[in-house]
Amino acid sequence: MIRVLLVDDQQLIRAGLRMLCESQPDIEVVGEAGNGHDATRLVERLSPDVVVMDLRMPGVDGITATGRIVAERPSVRVVVLTTFGDDDHLYPALTAGACGFLLKDAPPVQLLDGIRRAAAGDSPFSPEVLQRLVRRAVHARTVTPPLPGLTARERDILELVAEGLSNTEIAERLHIGVTTVKTHITSLMAKTGSPNRVRLALCWTGG
Repeated sequence: MIRVLLVDDQQLIRAGLRMLCESQPDIEVVGEAGNGHDATRLVERLSPDVVVMDLRMPGVDGITATGRIVAERPSVRVVVLTTFGDDDHLYPALTAGACGFLLKDAPPVQLLDGIRRAAAGDSPFSPEVLQRLVRRAVHARTVTPPLPGLTARERDILELVAEGLSNTEIAERLHIGVTTVKTHITSLMAKTGSPNRVRLALCWTGG
């Protein structure tokens, strides 16, 4: 069972999200918060697996709350769910430690899939957001010199991480085992000082 905390300052949106999540046999909503301060407090008390986090809220906003949650509970996965998909919201959220970024106009099935992927250690993104990240990664490939200290294989894997590919997809693309991919990613995180997969991807994009 995936334990989920819903964070949004609009009660109607929280009610809709709760109904959607509770319609699934593998997702349990353990709590709700209307601002970042309450979200941080509830994470400590309820220990959710995934936090669905709005960004613009009164008092403590979603970006600040995400940073606090990830710093205090690194195992908790924070998925942003917001109306604002621009870079001014995207990159600060990812830098704060969010593992995924979904837009509120996404189909319900995409949110449910995002919660499941986040709980499994993946990084869910709305297609348009992911496309922008990929374009930035491709552009960075032409203007940013390779990171020092990485092997050729590590650079190949880092580029594919930045494109949003999962470990299985990277293994298939490079014709290597999934375990080998995980080993390389662990090494990349150590070499770049990245605490999670999203921050690792930002190393390639220059974010």
